[in-house]
Amino acid sequence: MAYENPTDEKAGLKKERVGARGEVEMAKRELSYDEKASNEKLPIAELDSTQIGEVFADGPRLIDLGADGKERPIETDADYSTRLISLDDDPTLPIWTFRMWFLSLGLSCFGAVLGQIFYFRPQTVTVSQLFLQIISYIMGKALEEIIPGPAGNSRFRSPDNAFWRFMNPGPFNIKEHVTITIMASTASSSALAISIFAAQDLYYNVRPNAAVGIFTLIGSQLIGYGMAGVVRSFLVYPTFAVYPQLMPTVQLFDALHRGHEAIMQKKRLKFFWIIFIAIFVWEWFPEYIAPTLTGISIFCLANQKSAWFTRIFGGSAGNEGLGAFSICFDWAYVGAGGGSIGSLFTPLSTQLSLYAGCAVCMIAFCACYAKNTWNTQNFPFLTQLLYSLNGTEYDQLSILNDDFTLNEEKLAIQGLPWYAASQLLYKVSRTMYIGAAVTHFILWHSETVYKIIRDHRQRGCTDPHYIKMKIYDEISNWWYFAMFLGTMAMAIATTYAAKSGLPWWGTIVALLFAWLFVPVIGTLNATVGYAPSIENMVQMVGGAIIPGRPVANMYFTMYGYNPVVQSLNLLRDLKLGQYTKIPPRVTFVVQVIGTIIGGLLNFIIMKTVLGAQRDVLRSVQGTNVWSGQQVQSYNSAAIAWGALGKPLYATGTRYGFVPYMLLVGLGFPIPFWLLHRKYPKFGFNYVYTPILVAELGFLSVGINSSVFTSFVLAVFSQYYLRKYRATWFRKYNFLLSAALDGGTSVMIFVYTFAVGGGSGTVTPFPTWALNPKGNPDYCKRLT
Repeated sequence: MAYENPTDEKAGLKKERVGARGEVEMAKRELSYDEKASNEKLPIAELDSTQIGEVFADGPRLIDLGADGKERPIETDADYSTRLISLDDDPTLPIWTFRMWFLSLGLSCFGAVLGQIFYFRPQTVTVSQLFLQIISYIMGKALEEIIPGPAGNSRFRSPDNAFWRFMNPGPFNIKEHVTITIMASTASSSALAISIFAAQDLYYNVRPNAAVGIFTLIGSQLIGYGMAGVVRSFLVYPTFAVYPQLMPTVQLFDALHRGHEAIMQKKRLKFFWIIFIAIFVWEWFPEYIAPTLTGISIFCLANQKSAWFTRIFGGSAGNEGLGAFSICFDWAYVGAGGGSIGSLFTPLSTQLSLYAGCAVCMIAFCACYAKNTWNTQNFPFLTQLLYSLNGTEYDQLSILNDDFTLNEEKLAIQGLPWYAASQLLYKVSRTMYIGAAVTHFILWHSETVYKIIRDHRQRGCTDPHYIKMKIYDEISNWWYFAMFLGTMAMAIATTYAAKSGLPWWGTIVALLFAWLFVPVIGTLNATVGYAPSIENMVQMVGGAIIPGRPVANMYFTMYGYNPVVQSLNLLRDLKLGQYTKIPPRVTFVVQVIGTIIGGLLNFIIMKTVLGAQRDVLRSVQGTNVWSGQQVQSYNSAAIAWGALGKPLYATGTRYGFVPYMLLVGLGFPIPFWLLHRKYPKFGFNYVYTPILVAELGFLSVGINSSVFTSFVLAVFSQYYLRKYRATWFRKYNFLLSAALDGGTSVMIFVYTFAVGGGSGTVTPFPTWALNPKGNPDYCKRLT
């Protein structure tokens, strides 16, 4: 391909102009994609000889210019695939090196320990993949210099033989880095089985055998991988499967490893490290020195004695309030927190649907409490526990037999438990979501998915990244089937060994339910970057088919819900591998190893924390360091659905309407679909109804002071910067997100072990104006 190379000295940018019309036509053929899968707009088809590309080590990036001569905003899936991500690949780069294995295994252990500690924090925070990505890069570059090697930047030269090439083959490369990150991030998530073991320990005084616990963890974590492999042909390979949550990660890999000789790339790398260091320093203030910065509420400062002000405007402490108009300066809560939703990278339409659900959530919570609906004024405003009508915590063991099955006579004496209205509405929203997700998939995506599967069989996938990956050996579907069958056998065996009460056929039904929702939830996750939980729906199904057994319901939920989560994780990492050109077999192997390491360490750390913080984990509000809110919520749901599903949710009873919300959800997307067909230019296709209804209970738990700030940042980044500062958005926006999330994650790790109690001792900061007693935002303390 011929290029003309003008130099823009003023901007310090090195640019290339796409020259030959025939080569542009070749780009069109390679990058074009089914029009409906690209939102009926193919930017590649608009390329002409005026196109300009930025030069990095991998050649020109196509930059789509609008009629005004300015860069067009990132809008379509093809924009993400070709304008944000490099197509460069060097198949000769070594992957299976000593550095890769040493850092992969070490950081997997580290991430698993940290992730399990984060599980018991007052706000749900996961170990950020960006955090592990940054740490592994620093350590990889260090090993590059200190390990003797025959080439590269090592300070110590060695003989040029196979052993030393394995130890240090040269510069720490992008493929080693991606592989390390995938293995470590896989190990760092707390397994759902931990919720079962923790609930059994805290509320049933049952401590599972170590062997049973570890095999349950490994089996339940790996079983979803077998499901994911079968659907990768339409949830990984094609262009429409964008995975917007991967953009900060992929762009950071690009900045760290590609084109360092280019001036603009050096600027991007310098920008990243400046932001990274700045946020690391800043986060010590809201997290430790000045917790009031977690949520500044003007309303609470104006009235510190009003309970209603606390409920509506408070939110800087766990289960305090709804956080309306609070201003949050803590990126640990404003940012993605290692999750898939982030103000700076999640598409605006997704976030607007989410925050619309939050607005309705605030109104509904307050209205129910004001009207005392379901006697909710007898209970805390936000809580995950079950209560007796008089407001005392419900004694769940008093209604169970010794084998933890329901005792009808004891139930008649104790009476049915009550939910706080906030927790009940959360269950309503998550029940509606299941129906809405199914209908949304059928209306908006079923035709596209059908065409992708049909075309893949007939002529293969035309995604440019997938085409570049064809030189690597693919994984046979039989690998995935074999893993699924093996882990299914392990699951059935461990449910009996654990005396869970879940029959073998119950495990199979749960797995069939998971199979059904992998393509539905997976499509939503791949396209708009959001995958709400189906956990509540699985609990409902388990309670219906295996009534009166709360522990059996926990296990049914694990095998009906956790495989979906793990499938989405594998699909995401396979897409990351496709974007960065990692052989599929490598991705699969490191994920399996990371999962096994994570399961082993999850179990050990859980036992340690439960032994040291037992009373705190059972309390409603916990502390600013430790909280059992996730265990409490999981256990309450198991009692409500598993033991009391029929008497509590039967038609005509107090909560009998909840299961019927599934039918309401099924119909919810239809009006928006019909309106879009009638008025295609009004944007009804950007209303993601599953997300909207799923978040009607979004604020039912945790620290909520960040919602308003996150919304403002979403509009600023995904609307203003994307539309009016398109070049800056492409170059820096996702890198900014990576720096903020990465620096915050590193700070939280240091804080947790230095003064936050992760090492066993909490060192509180002295009380002062921005670290008051009671709620940090000065709202009235209610519990």
